Amino acid sequence: MSKLTKNQKLAFAKIEEGKSYSLKEAASLVKEITTTKFDSSIDVDVRLGVDPRKANQMIRGVVSLPHGTGKVVRVLALCTPDLEAEAKAAGADYVGLDEYIEKIKGGWTDIDVIITMPSIMGKIGALGKVLGPRGLMPNPKSGTVTNEIAKAIGEVKSGKIDFKVDKSGIVHTSIGKVSFSTDQIVGNAKEFITTIIKMKPSTAKGTYVKSIYLSSTMSPGIKIDPKTVEEI
Repeated sequence: MSKLTKNQKLAFAKIEEGKSYSLKEAASLVKEITTTKFDSSIDVDVRLGVDPRKANQMIRGVVSLPHGTGKVVRVLALCTPDLEAEAKAAGADYVGLDEYIEKIKGGWTDIDVIITMPSIMGKIGALGKVLGPRGLMPNPKSGTVTNEIAKAIGEVKSGKIDFKVDKSGIVHTSIGKVSFSTDQIVGNAKEFITTIIKMKPSTAKGTYVKSIYLSSTMSPGIKIDPKTVEEI
């Protein structure tokens, strides 16, 4: 393990060992212990008591963060010509169809989200090997395969994110930036966590939310008491 820097040692010293913080305390503390020169992302990790190998315990969904993500999201709209103007007006960074499909086949993936239509998925299916590993494949469950192209683009641009439990039973996502106010971090984190809590499968046994940690890009994790999320 590499040696801790002076700032990292100071950050760890401010976190009380074994303590579970309230969401508001953690949101304030994560800003205090982040010393990066860039605007670090704020991340939430929720460990769940589910078995992701079982289809009826797969946690996957979308959530609209009330204060946005703080990130510039590059959106590609793959749509028919009659919807191109609408997609551009809604804020899509790239709009088209066949020319972008060919670019992606050639390895181009300089985008964050692809939004498309159900009638076009037949063409996009062939891109699975390129888009799948990068998490870019459009999916109806995440709202990225829809006939309401403009609406979907607007939602993504304003802070809608999708999430999925990994094979270890952890749901991880970024919910903002260190430059956000404490209240903005709390608001986004609460929206994300409560959405996951509401998705508890009836087949999940024992403790559903096993742990919640809040951190920034290069900070240590701060343990959150799950009970304090619903109290806000």
